[in-house]
Amino acid sequence: MDLAKLVTVESGVPVLSGLSAGIGGSLLLGRLFGSLLYDVKPSDPASLFGAAIVMLVAAALAIAAPARRAATIDPMVALRND
Repeated sequence: MDLAKLVTVESGVPVLSGLSAGIGGSLLLGRLFGSLLYDVKPSDPASLFGAAIVMLVAAALAIAAPARRAATIDPMVALRND
C-alpha cells in the first residue's frame, strides 16, 4: 500500500501546483479578458471553484489507475523486469 501512496503523492503534487498556478493566472489575466465575458465576472468564485473541482476529479481518475496497478504488483517482480 505504501507504493500506491507514493504514486498518488508524486502524481498529485504537479496537479495541485498546476491548479494553483492556473487559478492564479486566471485571476491575473481575468481583467484583460473581462470584456469578452458575458454576465460573468472574471473572478467569479463559483466558476473558479467549479473548474477546479472538474480538474481535480479528472486528475484523481487519471492517478487512480496507475496507483492501483502499483499496489498490486510485487516490487521484486517489477525490479527484475526492468
